[in-house]
Amino acid sequence: MTGPGSLVVTAPLPGTVLAITDVPDPVFAGSLVGAGVGVEPDPDAGPVDVVAPVSGRLLKVHPHAFIVLTPEGRGVLVHVGIDTVRLDGAPFTLHVSEGDEVSVGDPVVTVDVSAVRAAGLSPVSPVVVMDAAADTLPPVSAGTTVAAGDLLFSWPAGG
Repeated sequence: MTGPGSLVVTAPLPGTVLAITDVPDPVFAGSLVGAGVGVEPDPDAGPVDVVAPVSGRLLKVHPHAFIVLTPEGRGVLVHVGIDTVRLDGAPFTLHVSEGDEVSVGDPVVTVDVSAVRAAGLSPVSPVVVMDAAADTLPPVSAGTTVAAGDLLFSWPAGG
C-alpha cells in the first residue's frame, strides 16, 4: 500500500529487476546517485522503447539517459545501459526534448539493445530516485520480470 506522499515508479522498459547493488557500475551500485533498481532487458531484445517511469517535466535529456522531475520536485533518473554515453547516441532514437511534459508510459527513447551488447556494453538500466538514501527504498523483488509500465517500487518505504 502506498501512502499519500509516496512516489510510484514504474518500469521504463521490459526486463528483469536487479537490486541496485547488482548493477555493474560502482556509482549506481553504491547508491551514490540515489535509491533505485536496475532493469536488465531480455538477452534477445532488439529495439526497445524506454518510457517515462513517472509523470513530470524532462529536466535532462540525453540519448542514453533522462531525468523526469515530478510535480512534487523529485527527480527520477533512467540511465539506459552502462557506459552507453560512449556510443555517442548511435543505438538511440529520442522522441522528446528537454523541458517536455511526459506522463507515465510516454515513449522517451528507443534503444537497440542488441547494438549495446554488440558494442560490449551492459544494457542494464538503473532507475533511481535522485539524492534518495539507499535505506529509504523498500525491498525489491530482484529476479522479477516486468513489462514497461509495471510497478517497480514506491518511494519512500512505508510512504
